[in-house]
Amino acid sequence: MFTGIIQSIGSVTAISSVADGARLSIDLKQLDLERIRLGDSIAVNGACLTINRLEQNIVHFDVSSETLATCLMGGWQADDWVNLELALTLQTPIGGHLLSGHIDGTAKLVNRQDRQGFAVMRFETERAIGKFIAVKGSVAIDGVSLTTNKVTDSDHRTQFEIMLVAHTLERTTLGKLEKNSRVHVEVDQVARYIQRLSECVENQDVEPI
Repeated sequence: MFTGIIQSIGSVTAISSVADGARLSIDLKQLDLERIRLGDSIAVNGACLTINRLEQNIVHFDVSSETLATCLMGGWQADDWVNLELALTLQTPIGGHLLSGHIDGTAKLVNRQDRQGFAVMRFETERAIGKFIAVKGSVAIDGVSLTTNKVTDSDHRTQFEIMLVAHTLERTTLGKLEKNSRVHVEVDQVARYIQRLSECVENQDVEPI
């Protein structure tokens, strides 16, 4: 589990294809190395990955074909910047919201307005994901916990607007986003369970409470 509060911006040092997925190496930069052990989980742009090799401040991950199909890692290159967060502990303040590190899909930045001290960004995603996004609700973009200000649905797409303060723009990769940039999206877990429960009630699989 994670909270969507980014602890370091790392960089890709290498990524290569293998038969059942990919091998990914990340320079952790300022991440707290004393807390990291072989087998630990790290959220890399929001995707939960398990460390299988550790060399000083470089960590190596095996990425499954399923993760590659959902995420954007297949297009990453050396020197690309990524958001990093260690898995939470019972002592970790939950400054954002609870995240599983399981990416639901992607979104595209369709508009960005930079203003004094903040930026307003509008993203577009599929309705299959957009149905879980609500005004003033929580959503994770590339692993960053954010609050939506506006949501607009069309037949097959959903657009949602987010305001990012200067701290978020400076301390995460979101400040580097440009129009048409693609990002990872993880929807709020509560919304996911409510949708599943309503489907079951609709299909008369369970009795309404």
